[in-house]
Amino acid sequence: MWWDERVSARFRRNLQPTLTYWSVFFSFGLCIAFLGPTLLDLRCQTQSSLSQITWVFFSQQFCLLLGSCLGGVFKRTLAQSLLALFASSLAISLVFAIIPLCHNVVLLAVVMAVAGLAMGCIDTISNMQLVKIYQKDSAIFLQALHFFVGFGALLSPLIADPFLSDTNCILANGTANASSNLPHIRKSLLPHHPGNLSHYDLPMKGLVVTRVSYAFWIMALINLPVPIAVFFLLYKERMVPCFNGSSHPLLSADELALETRPGDKDELPTAAQRPHRAAGHEDLFSCCQSKNFRGASYTYFAVHITGALVLFMTDGIVGEYSGFVYSYAVEEPLAVVHKVAGYLPSLFWGFITLGRLISIPVSYRMKPATMVFINVVGVLITFLLLLIFSSSVVFLFVGTASLGLFLSSTFPSMLAYTEDILQYKGCATTVLVTGAGIGEMVLQLLVGSIIHDRGSYSFLVCGMIFGCLAFTFYALLVFFHRMYPKPSPELDEASPDKAAAPEDTGQYQR
Repeated sequence: MWWDERVSARFRRNLQPTLTYWSVFFSFGLCIAFLGPTLLDLRCQTQSSLSQITWVFFSQQFCLLLGSCLGGVFKRTLAQSLLALFASSLAISLVFAIIPLCHNVVLLAVVMAVAGLAMGCIDTISNMQLVKIYQKDSAIFLQALHFFVGFGALLSPLIADPFLSDTNCILANGTANASSNLPHIRKSLLPHHPGNLSHYDLPMKGLVVTRVSYAFWIMALINLPVPIAVFFLLYKERMVPCFNGSSHPLLSADELALETRPGDKDELPTAAQRPHRAAGHEDLFSCCQSKNFRGASYTYFAVHITGALVLFMTDGIVGEYSGFVYSYAVEEPLAVVHKVAGYLPSLFWGFITLGRLISIPVSYRMKPATMVFINVVGVLITFLLLLIFSSSVVFLFVGTASLGLFLSSTFPSMLAYTEDILQYKGCATTVLVTGAGIGEMVLQLLVGSIIHDRGSYSFLVCGMIFGCLAFTFYALLVFFHRMYPKPSPELDEASPDKAAAPEDTGQYQR
């Protein structure tokens, strides 16, 4: 195997929880990318104007950010974390099943807000739990976790595509005129941002003929095994009321020899008896309490802030690029055919997924800091080349693929790097997830307004600026890493909390 036996033994020991967290992130990806291609059919279903239906985007993104902030509240015990994941993954299946029944845009926005809250909880809790289990070995497992987001994001538009309306989905006077605009409108409704389409006049009343309901029901069924998997993990951990689950399987002799260092064996029973609290992995509100700041050096805060700012920029680039690359391509000077330009967002997400798959073995051989450096430099160089060859359609496709590859592993690599700096005692996971969510929401709105005022060329200029800022913040993070106080080996060996650390035992504790 391309990883060593110690990591392999830990993975085998935590196989069920690891696969469960990966599957839950598939739910996250399935839910994040379906709005773009289905929004026009949802507009017909709710018989609402395009300006009204765009609030569905905002409700999902805002509540996703809110859910990311609140997700840390449910990590205080393993039972709370798993129950929150079960409720969140089940809520996503219910949302898919309920969407076809929403014939009012306000009701649809409320349902998508619930989905956003569930996605935010999944984002925070899954990242936290994998970091708790694997700690210094978490990079490879975080890469795999985020691969499942890309896989789900690719799958949901493919499921929806056969059920999208080829002509206007509301039959009324003027249907023929509206239908001629439909292909352009649909391809303008990209993931995360629908663009400004208020100048298209579509009928508001008439017979609704959309078949998109079938797509949502199929996605609900595909997602249903995920909450079932979480329920089985709850059952295994004996956390389901009225059920007596099986006890934890014992480690084999080989696994015990690999995962337990000399001197740890006597401490293991004490560690297993302790409640499963993640030291330092607090929710956003607990992180902000003054008691957590006492005695902390300024570098402690600097590492949190600069790490979050790197992801604010890089995740913001993901959102704004996927949302506006089509609009940039169809405008002058490129003037790409609409059907061809429609492949750009799919190409971008496809290479993000491919990059995350490639990063799984790479992350085991390469340090997270090195991977983040390659990512931010690659993003910067790609935007520079896109600006230089701004009149080349071929290079736009090449650059889109390259950008997807470089952005793919930035979040999990940054998370592993920052947590490693803080010795898994800070609030890095919560702060980084929140910073990434804010960046994705804010930079989309910012770039949209700039493109509206300055033209489509500013799309690449904004990306170049964000890339430069991401590299600057990464350089600051490396600087503060060098200044961050390293723990004394003597104190580390004598620490009473050492025996309770998942890193030493490799056990999935409560």
